[in-house]
Amino acid sequence: MKKMTSAEARQAFLDFFKERGHEIVASSSLVPGNDPTLLFTNAGMVQFKDVFLGLDKRPYSRATTSQKCMRITGKHNDLENVGPSPRHHTFFEMLGNFSFGDYFKRDAIRYAYDLLTETYGIPADRLYYTVHTDDDEAFNIWVNEIGVPPERVYRMGDETNFWQMADTGPCGPTSEIHYDFGVEHHNCDDPENCSVLLDNGCTRWLEIWNLVFMQFNQDASGHREPLPAPGVDTGMGLERILAVLHDASANYDTDLFTTIMDCTQEVLGHSNEKREEEYVAYRVIADHTRAAAFLIADGVQPGTGGREYVTRMLIRRAWRFAHLMGVREPFLSEVAGAVIDLMGGHYPELRRFEDGIRYNIAAEEQRFQKTLDRGLMLIDEYVDEMKAANQGQLDGERAFDLFATHGMPLEITRDILKEEGIDVDEEGFDEALEQHRLLSEGQQAVIEAQEVYREIRTVLQEKGALPETGVKQNPYGEPSIESKLLAMVSADGERVSSAGQGDQIGLILAETPFYVEAGGQVSDTGLIEGKGWQVRVDDARRPVGGIVVHLGEVVKGKPKEGDAVTASIDGERRADITRNHTATHLLHLNLRKVLGEHVRQKGSLVAPDRLRFDFSHDKALTPDELDAISAGINEAILANYPVEFAFTSLDEAVDEGAMALFGEKYEAEVRTITIRANGDRYSYELCGGNHVSQTAEIGPFVIANEEASSAGVRRITALTGHAAQALIQERLATLDHAATRLKSDPARLDADVQRLQDDYQQAQRELRDLRRRLAQSDVDAIMERAGDVKGVPVLATVVQDANHDTLGQMADRFKERHPSSVVVLGSSGENGVNLVAAVTDDLVKRGLHAGKLVGEVARMVGGNGGGRPTFAKGGGNDSAQLADSLAKVPELVEGALDA
Repeated sequence: MKKMTSAEARQAFLDFFKERGHEIVASSSLVPGNDPTLLFTNAGMVQFKDVFLGLDKRPYSRATTSQKCMRITGKHNDLENVGPSPRHHTFFEMLGNFSFGDYFKRDAIRYAYDLLTETYGIPADRLYYTVHTDDDEAFNIWVNEIGVPPERVYRMGDETNFWQMADTGPCGPTSEIHYDFGVEHHNCDDPENCSVLLDNGCTRWLEIWNLVFMQFNQDASGHREPLPAPGVDTGMGLERILAVLHDASANYDTDLFTTIMDCTQEVLGHSNEKREEEYVAYRVIADHTRAAAFLIADGVQPGTGGREYVTRMLIRRAWRFAHLMGVREPFLSEVAGAVIDLMGGHYPELRRFEDGIRYNIAAEEQRFQKTLDRGLMLIDEYVDEMKAANQGQLDGERAFDLFATHGMPLEITRDILKEEGIDVDEEGFDEALEQHRLLSEGQQAVIEAQEVYREIRTVLQEKGALPETGVKQNPYGEPSIESKLLAMVSADGERVSSAGQGDQIGLILAETPFYVEAGGQVSDTGLIEGKGWQVRVDDARRPVGGIVVHLGEVVKGKPKEGDAVTASIDGERRADITRNHTATHLLHLNLRKVLGEHVRQKGSLVAPDRLRFDFSHDKALTPDELDAISAGINEAILANYPVEFAFTSLDEAVDEGAMALFGEKYEAEVRTITIRANGDRYSYELCGGNHVSQTAEIGPFVIANEEASSAGVRRITALTGHAAQALIQERLATLDHAATRLKSDPARLDADVQRLQDDYQQAQRELRDLRRRLAQSDVDAIMERAGDVKGVPVLATVVQDANHDTLGQMADRFKERHPSSVVVLGSSGENGVNLVAAVTDDLVKRGLHAGKLVGEVARMVGGNGGGRPTFAKGGGNDSAQLADSLAKVPELVEGALDA
C-alpha cells in the first residue's frame, strides 16, 4: 500500500482518470451556482446536475474532479460528532469520476478496482463490495470480470444501494466499496458478526467509494423508465482514502489535519501531552477553521443568517473549544494560515483571498470574545434554575435570546447544555436562522415549464431546425439581425403554431442578439418583427440549455411558426446598461483599493437606470472613503482606458488573477473583461455581460446612496451616463436655488450655511440662558409654594419653560434653603414634559427615593423616569396632566414616610 500525502493522493486520482480520457474539471464553489435547493455544494455531481437532467451540455462526456463539499444543514445536523468521531467532518473533498452517456457499469467498476489496487496499491483481499439486490449485471462484473470472490460481494436493498436525485428524476442502483482494517487492528468486539455485515457500525469497516449508476428516470408515481443515455456518478472522500493509505484509525491522523493541528499546538504553546489530552478540541479547531477558510474564500463571510450564519457558527464553535482549553486571545487566523499553506496549491482561491480569510476570522473571534463571557454566565444561570426546578429542557425563547442578543449560536448552546444533561427546545427556537428549504410547488412549476422547452428543443433538433449547440446567441454583435421563428409558447405553457394581437407569448428564434439576465445584468428588451406583425419583447430567458425564449406581447398582426423575422434590441437601453456594467467593474476595483482586500462582491444589479453593488464590509463608509472611491472611478473614466474581452479557460483565467463571483456557474471556457491602463491590467474579471469599448463612454459617475444591505454587507447605488447627468443637473439647480434664497453665491454657500448654523446655535444658547435666568429670578416665589408633610418641607410645582438642567439647579437651591426636604419640579414645552426630583440624604434613610417619586409622576404624564435615591429625572408627553400629577406628590411622600 502506497503511503501518499494528501496532495499526492488527490493528484494521483485526477491523473488516473485524465489518462483514461476524462476532462479534469475544477471544483465548483461551495455555493451552488445551479441549484437553489441546496445550501451548500454537498457532492461532486452538483455542478453536473443540469447535465444529468438534460438541461445542459458540456464539450466532454467524461469528467473527473476533486470537489469542495460541505454537509451541515442549519440546526438539524450531527455537528456534535465532529471531534469525538474519527470520521465526521463539516468540510471535505469528494474525488469523483463522471460519465455523461459515455461508459457505464463495466468501465466504472474496472476503473475503481484498478485505481485502488494498482495506483494506490491497496491489497485486493482488504476490499469488499456491495451491489443492489437486483443488480445482477454489477454483481457479475465484480465476480466474473474483475475476479472478486463472490463471498466478498454483498447484495443489499434500496436503503443502502439505490440512489435518487429527488422523488422524481434520474436514479439508479449503486455499488459501494469497503475497506477492511482488520479485526485485530480495530479491536472488534464481535468478529463473527463483523465478517458477514458491513454496516453494523464497527470501525473495522470503512466505506471508501460509492459508484452510482444513473440508469432510470422516475416519475411522480414511482414508475422507472430506462434512461436513453445512462450515466455514472462516483464519489470517494479524500479524507477516507488517506486514512486507508496511512492505516490510520482516524481521518484526523493524516496530513490533511495533522499539519493544521501542528500549527495550533505551536501557536498555543502546548506540549504533546496537552495536545493528546485535548484531542477533541484540536480536531474541532482543525475541522472548523478549514471549513471557515474555504467558505470565506468562496465569499461566504460570517453573518447572522443562511450560509453566513454557518461560517459564523463554525468560527465561534472552534473558539469556544479553545476557550475551554484556557485560550483567551484570538489565534484562529494563524491556524487558517496553515490551511492555506497546505491546500492553497490545489485551491488557489485560498491564497488569493488569504488577507480576507485572515481578516474575517480574526474579526469574528474578536466579536465573539466580547460576548462569550456574558453568554456563558447566562447559560450557567439557566442551568442552575433548571436543575433546581428539575427541568431537562431549555426554553426555546431563552435559546433564541442567547443567539440574538449574546451571539451564542444554537449549536454552541446545545453543546454546553448537553454536557449538563439538558436539551434545548429547538422547535421553540424562533427560526432566527435563515433556514434553507426545498422549493415545493414553485419549483414544480419551473420543472413542468422546463419539460415543455426540453421537448421543443428535442423536436427541433430531430428535425434539423436547431443544432446540438442550441439557439445561436450573440449579445455582443449587431443590435438587429435576421432570423427565423422556430417555435412559440403561450402564456399557459403550451406550444402553439400562431398567436394574435394582445396575446402574451414566448418566441424561440434560430438566432438572437438578446442578452439573457445573468451576472447581475438584466435582460434586453426590444422588438421581433415579421411580415405584418410585431412582438414587443419585455424579457428574455433561458429555461433549459440551448433554448432562449423571448417573452412579450403581440402588438400587431399574427405571428406564425416558420416566419422570417427581424430581432432588434432596444439600443439606447442597452447602451445605458453597458455603461453601468463597466462602471460596476471599476467600482469593485476601487472598493478593494480604498477599503481593503477583504471586500467581496455579494450581489449586484446592472440596469439601464442605475447600478447597485453589494459588498462585504462591516461598517458604514466615511465621506472621505466615498470621495476616494468616486474620484478613482472618474479618473479611470477620464483616462479613457480601453476595455477588452477575450475567451479563455476557467483555470487559466483564475490562475491569472481574474475576479470570479462565488456561487456563479462558469463553463470550462469563460469570457474575461480586461480594462487596461498604459498596457497593464487595471481590472480583470470573469464576465459574460455587455461593456463599453473605452471607459470614457461611461460618462460621469455619481454615487447616489450608501447603506447597509444586511449584517456585514454594505450597498452602493450609483448612476452613470444620462442618469448621472440628470442627477448632477438637479443637484446644481438645488444648490443655485439655495444660494439665491440665502442671498449667497454657490461658491461660498457652504461657509454661509455654517455661519447661519453657528448663529442659530448661539441664539439657542442665549435663549436657554435667558430662560434659566427668568426661572431663577422667580425662584423665591416658587419656593413659597412648598408645603409640609409630617414636618418635611415638600415642593411639587410647575415651572414655566425650563429644561432638565434648569429644574435641577432650582431643586439644588431649594435643598440649600431646606437641608431636610423633598422637591419635585416639572415643566412642559415643545418636546413634552421635563421632570426632576431630589431627596435629601436623611430622608432617603427614612424610605424616600427620588427615582421612585419621579417614576410615579412620569407615569401619570404618559412617560417614565428613574435615577438615584437622592436625584432623578423623567419625562412624558401628556402636559395636560402635569399639574394634577405633581399634586399627588405630597400623598406619595406621606405614604413613603409611613411605610
